Amino acid sequence: MASVASHRLFSASFSFFFLLLIPRHGASTDFQYCNKEADYPVKVSSVQISPDPIARGKPAKFKITANAGAPISGGMLVIDVKYFGFLVHEETHDLCEETSCPILNSDFILSHQQTLPSYAPPGTYTLTMKLIANAIELTCINFDFSIRFASVADI
Repeated sequence: MASVASHRLFSASFSFFFLLLIPRHGASTDFQYCNKEADYPVKVSSVQISPDPIARGKPAKFKITANAGAPISGGMLVIDVKYFGFLVHEETHDLCEETSCPILNSDFILSHQQTLPSYAPPGTYTLTMKLIANAIELTCINFDFSIRFASVADI
């Protein structure tokens, strides 16, 4: 009887642990505004990363849903990535290459796909994204993402 209970406990524990290893697709990621007291004209409602965690050397998609309080005809998307507090990557994109312009007073989606280098160390990274137009910071958010160790499926 005790062995049946032990087996069930082991099976349940193993199943739970296995579920933790499965990448989440499309789940919303927590984010924070860079300045919690700022009243940014662009309000971010969600951040999605797929897959989550990200596999080194494989494409990852970042999808940010936001709302513009006023029309936006263009601008820059500035991205900084930190690992253990050290800046490891930065890039700037034309906003209109990441979404359709002009952006009206409505919801819009910023979508960016990138393949992270296969030599990127596994762990948690912090991404800061700023949307800038006419030298005005329209929004700024921070969120964490993870890069996982390679698995047999990645080889």
